[in-house]
Amino acid sequence: MPQPTLQYEPDRLGPEYAAHTFELGPDPDGEPGPDSAPGSVVATLVKHVSAPAPTRAVLWVHGFSDYFFQTHIAEFFAARGYAFYALDLRKSGRSLRAGQSAHYTTDLAVYDQELDLAVDAITAEHPGLPLVIAAHSTGALIVPLWLDRRRRRNDLGPIVGEVLDSPWFDLQGSMVLREVATPVVKLIGKTAGTRVIPVEAIGVYGQTAHVSEHGEWDYDTSVKPIEGFPVRFGWLRAVRVAHSLLHRGLDVGVPSLVLRSQRSFAPKEYSPEAATADVVLDTRQIAKWSGCLGGRTTVIPLDGAMHDVFLSAPEVRAAAFDELAGWLEREVEK
Repeated sequence: MPQPTLQYEPDRLGPEYAAHTFELGPDPDGEPGPDSAPGSVVATLVKHVSAPAPTRAVLWVHGFSDYFFQTHIAEFFAARGYAFYALDLRKSGRSLRAGQSAHYTTDLAVYDQELDLAVDAITAEHPGLPLVIAAHSTGALIVPLWLDRRRRRNDLGPIVGEVLDSPWFDLQGSMVLREVATPVVKLIGKTAGTRVIPVEAIGVYGQTAHVSEHGEWDYDTSVKPIEGFPVRFGWLRAVRVAHSLLHRGLDVGVPSLVLRSQRSFAPKEYSPEAATADVVLDTRQIAKWSGCLGGRTTVIPLDGAMHDVFLSAPEVRAAAFDELAGWLEREVEK
């Protein structure tokens, strides 16, 4: 069935970008809107509009306490002939609405709806073009599970590869801590999902990244706070369920590239060292579970990389783009 033409509006990133809002209907988790009535959720598809006639396409998916602002990534892909798109998931970034708990869901599979809509939209605008899905952190947990479900339906369509930037493949901390914490998270998450987990918000990653602190990136801290958004029990329960599905083994049906830092570092306060390691996730867990994606998987550790490898220092960022370019040449552009 023909897809309706999307109505794009100017985007906050400037004249080279435009955005379309997908109306997704009532919130499955029942959070109210600003008038206390049952609220609706939306997702936002952002596209780079200045690229010449593309030969391929890519869709970027952000992580937790995040949204799409990384124009340098769009420019990298556009220079290689890709039509670039990014998706701000429901309750995230451009898609966060009054009265909603940022990023909150009790089932990561709900994101299938906007991911499928984005793929349909890209396919309608660029019929026949191969499509790469790229994702960061929590987005890089959501995407493989979604691809596995599409593959089981024999519905990968134009998707020919996935790029995962520091994917969140397990809960941080020791095995003992995970074994103790997970049942508690699942119990409270089922009965009091929106309850905030009482942990100290350190904010070192944000301090390392944002231009107002020690970083070089200027982004909207109202939708990507320096200290991050509160983590809620129902959301973390959904993440732990997703982790267990990943650990049983997936088959995403396409080649995968996993980019990660060489090492992790868990500081209690900012130091220059924080800009040379992943201060959010345990990179050993990324290495351990990357084999669960199925199929052909390439894992690249990057010395000196931050949690988002594409926000790292210029020389590390250049190395990440070089690795990405080489993988695209071998696996997608051949």
